[in-house]
Amino acid sequence: LEILVTILNENDNNPQFEQSNLTRVIWEDTEVNATIVAREDLSATDADLDIIYYELTTTVQGTDGYFAIKGVNNPEIYLKKALDYDKFQLTTLLLYARDRPVTSPDPTKTATATITIIIEQTDTRAPWFLPCAFLHNDTSVCISSPYSGTVNISKMAVEPLILRPGPIYAIDPDYTINEKIMYSIVGGNTDEVFSVDADTGNITMNKIVTSPDSFLLQVMAAQVNNIRKYSIATVEIKVINESLCPPHFEKRLYNGTVFVGLAPRSFVFQAGDPSTPLMITAVDEDFPDV
Repeated sequence: LEILVTILNENDNNPQFEQSNLTRVIWEDTEVNATIVAREDLSATDADLDIIYYELTTTVQGTDGYFAIKGVNNPEIYLKKALDYDKFQLTTLLLYARDRPVTSPDPTKTATATITIIIEQTDTRAPWFLPCAFLHNDTSVCISSPYSGTVNISKMAVEPLILRPGPIYAIDPDYTINEKIMYSIVGGNTDEVFSVDADTGNITMNKIVTSPDSFLLQVMAAQVNNIRKYSIATVEIKVINESLCPPHFEKRLYNGTVFVGLAPRSFVFQAGDPSTPLMITAVDEDFPDV
């Protein structure tokens, strides 16, 4: 008697990843849609020969939406939107492999792979002049204020000019790279009166100024390794008469009189002369006619 026996496959095996832990290091400027982890590194197998269904999640808050898989049956991980090193430098993804669709009512066996993604900063930003303030709490944009200073007419300054709100200084905001910055004057330097130190940013005088007209210099800070990454700051230099004498009060002591019950912002009167408001005056010998 010949008996034909058919063995039915029972779902008694979990899917298996060849590697359950993977790490990838990628650059901040990786192009959107680029493959981060190849399909062959993530494909799971099932001894029951079931079709594998994949799902990708993230475990780090604030990193949702940056990475995705190509399809429910294709575990290849790709970059879905542009990265920003200032927002996060590392995330952990969980890739689930199931032998049934997520919505299936049948018992499902699952395997999990952990993928660690490390972000490396790249040279993507132009220099920032300091001090600066972030634009609407966006740490990727920092707006600096104009610089200003003064020089005396017909007098040569031998030291670097003192500027406000501080000396000219720029940094590479890609701080893990920190490329060297060089400075140059690219506009407003009438008659080449001023020069800037390429390394320090200090502005000095080449010759005296004989006109009272102000200067509005444009100073460029550029990366030494890539001059196309640059920023421009304005420096207003006002030409003034030299001040040799400090101002001083005309009297060492002033006496005044007030009356009880006066309204706020009422005059204080001179002592002994209740009809004349008290006036405190100062003079400066540099400006005798003022």
